[in-house]
Amino acid sequence: MRALAHPMRLSLLRLLRTEGPITATRAAELLGESSASCSFHLRQLAKYGLAEEAGGGHGRERPWRATATLTDVPEVADDPELAAAAQFFRSIVLKRNFEGAMRWLDARADEPQQWQRAAQFNDLLLYLTAPELEELSQGIQALHERYADRLTNPELRPPGSRLISYVRLAFPVLDDPRGRCGRSEGEGGAR
Repeated sequence: MRALAHPMRLSLLRLLRTEGPITATRAAELLGESSASCSFHLRQLAKYGLAEEAGGGHGRERPWRATATLTDVPEVADDPELAAAAQFFRSIVLKRNFEGAMRWLDARADEPQQWQRAAQFNDLLLYLTAPELEELSQGIQALHERYADRLTNPELRPPGSRLISYVRLAFPVLDDPRGRCGRSEGEGGAR
């Protein structure tokens, strides 16, 4: 996970997932980087099983593809080193998502009104148990699955579709003045 948390590798992995097989040369053009740097980082992704050669081509002109459409990071890890690596990876991804959201906010006024209305910037507070939060997450994931094939199969993308960053964050509010069970200190009851 620490190897994947490199910004160039995250960018390359996104390209592999959205553009399909891609060469180091083409990746360099799209990312504004050198083909040598892209080639190195593609090999590093392959070393950790996140990319593989797609067949054909030579040197920096050989195509690469992602081995999966998402990166699975353990939610809970007994190994402290793995837990620290997962936390570091999540912090890098969160930072990139925040930066992407800020870029959208900066450019939003110049975008078509249809996209301005469709974009989501919401926050919602709910009182849920851990099993209810898992159920909610699974329901939302099921909705996402309807569109998942479009990521790797451009022919399935309808005209006018755009790559969307859909970030889901759901976590207990740690500074809730009502406490862990949704009750204020004076209300009594089990904690």
